[in-house]
Amino acid sequence: MAQTQHMQIGEVAERTGLSLRTIRYYGEVGLVEPSARSRGGFRLYTEEDVDRLQLIKRMKPLDFSLDETRELLEALGRPGSAEADGEERERLNERLDAFEAAVAARCLTLRTQLATAEEFADRLREQRPDRLAHR
Repeated sequence: MAQTQHMQIGEVAERTGLSLRTIRYYGEVGLVEPSARSRGGFRLYTEEDVDRLQLIKRMKPLDFSLDETRELLEALGRPGSAEADGEERERLNERLDAFEAAVAARCLTLRTQLATAEEFADRLREQRPDRLAHR
């Protein structure tokens, strides 16, 4: 049986690009709590914890609330979901479908905002006095 490797919070921060404060906050609100503690009381995390933090990091720019993030983490991490009965599996799939649709809608919104910003930047470049003088 393989032993689970634990990482201290500094290594997790380095791997995820999240600050120590953010990782601690996610623990305080119950999104990703340390899997263990060292004898000295240091937070210890597993690879699975790092994966959860990476997922949260990906959700953040899409403006998911803490509750929505928690709900998705619970749906994705539900132990034994493969063995769940048909009705339970159907509910999980419906929730995941709803999240997929929400992500697609938010990506479309971001693409539209990006196109608007790029158009604005192009107009600013065209309106520069040094460019107008050369026309």
